[in-house]
Amino acid sequence: RSQGRPEGGGTFFLQPAGNGNSVPVGLASHIELILPPIEQGFVERDPATLGDLAELLARREVDLLPPLISALSDGVGSEGVPAGATESFVVFILYIPMVREAGGEVQRIARRAFLVQGDLRQLGVKTGALQLHEKRYYAVVQGSFLAPDPTTEWKSEPIFPMDVLQFPDRAAARKQSSLNDEGPRGVLVGAGSLGGAMLNLWVRAGWGQWSVIDKDHVKPHNLVRHVAFAQHVGELKCDVVAELSGAATEGAAAVTPVRGDACDLGIHAVREALATAKLVVDASAALEYPRLASFQDELSRHATVFVTPNGNGSVLMLEDQGRAMRLRTLEAQYYRALIRHDWGGKHLDGNLGTYWSGASCRDISVAMPYSRITAHASTLAEQVMLRTRSADACILVWDRDPETGGVSVHDLNPNAEHYLDFGDLTVFYDEGLAAHLKALRAAALPNETGGVLLGYHDFNVKGIVLVDALPAPSDSRASPGAFERGTAGLLKAVQEASTRTAGIVGYVGEWHSHPLGHSASPSRDDLIQLIEISLGMHDDGLPALQLIVGEDDIRVLQGVVRK
Repeated sequence: RSQGRPEGGGTFFLQPAGNGNSVPVGLASHIELILPPIEQGFVERDPATLGDLAELLARREVDLLPPLISALSDGVGSEGVPAGATESFVVFILYIPMVREAGGEVQRIARRAFLVQGDLRQLGVKTGALQLHEKRYYAVVQGSFLAPDPTTEWKSEPIFPMDVLQFPDRAAARKQSSLNDEGPRGVLVGAGSLGGAMLNLWVRAGWGQWSVIDKDHVKPHNLVRHVAFAQHVGELKCDVVAELSGAATEGAAAVTPVRGDACDLGIHAVREALATAKLVVDASAALEYPRLASFQDELSRHATVFVTPNGNGSVLMLEDQGRAMRLRTLEAQYYRALIRHDWGGKHLDGNLGTYWSGASCRDISVAMPYSRITAHASTLAEQVMLRTRSADACILVWDRDPETGGVSVHDLNPNAEHYLDFGDLTVFYDEGLAAHLKALRAAALPNETGGVLLGYHDFNVKGIVLVDALPAPSDSRASPGAFERGTAGLLKAVQEASTRTAGIVGYVGEWHSHPLGHSASPSRDDLIQLIEISLGMHDDGLPALQLIVGEDDIRVLQGVVRK
């Protein structure tokens, strides 16, 4: 097939014609010839006719006529073909080994091509490849005494030089993209606005071999912020991004669609895709999958990415290679940064709390230009490629000013995770929170101190995740042997933490310290306090936590009202 251009040139696409016995109208025969090596820097003028080309090749001990006869007789069966039935063309492709000096090692293979147009059946007669009999062309058996001698007319046929271009395979795409690694066998969870844009960048760069899990289909409003086109409305998003990936790369990127919910590990295709992946990137915009995946020990390294509701921020959380730091603890540490830093004040404004981002394609009410999605998708896609080269975990937050295009980057230092298993519930906290608690205790010595614990409950995974600990309110009473927490400014501080984290983080219990020389073992007064906290939390159907910081240890107690 070919595409014409206004300036008179054209682009011809050489593709297999299939298994048919005849050559369809408009398709090309092609001849491939390998020339002897040529020294680099040697220049020859392009031949203008078939005779010029034959002479050029003859100087290099290559005979053009036999392969030309073979090509011209190709497709002409024993029944022959009717005269005037087809006009096609022949493309000569020359492979030219290039060396630095005579006898040297081949440095590269140059390719040139030439096109012969016109009535090629008549050209076949001129070369002795075909015979015309009763208005049908028949192939001549070469070497037969009936074979006519070729004329020299064929040598005057004009030929046209062509540049030889090739669709890049994955290796060539990586080279053009300045990438040195092939990328992982990966799974993308979520083929929505962000996920589709990131996948498009990865497959065009030849990075990774991808499966995509999604159960959602393309709706008309999705077209505002999705790689899909109007003809894809009604199709599953995973099918659409797989199709577009193949179309963008001429099949070099074979993306496998997996139809279903990534949280449903009962689906064989979902379970198999996740089990065989070396990297799973969650772009679902929901909290459910990354939290569930944190409890699946058999899975490989995970990352989660999302864009904030107003489109001005984005986040990447990546587990370490050994998964010592799971997404659940990275999530908690991200929330702690939102609570403590000025930039966290409006970072998640407008979030509904059940999704990372209001930019989900599921939400028709969100007003945001696609440009903001693609701006962050470029950064996130590039950083996933870069950061997965390291075995370390990371938490990266970007804030972008849409007025100026300026970007601020917050690179948070992840901390190791600790957990306490209470049987029906597991409590998680990280080393950064532990260090914070120890520092608050040390600053208050010789007195005891304390405050409230911030975190969240997730009963889907039977866990409580501790995020932060607030210092003692100003009206608290403290001595070396006792502590009574005050309330000044406490409600406002808890509400502010909730607002900054889209309603996810809230009050989960109390903490206090023990004096010099004392462990974190609970006293009688501590147990009484735990009972009081438990009764208060029971009204909301929640368990209560009490955390004690001792001289060399930290202890967490759980209180639950049993009936």
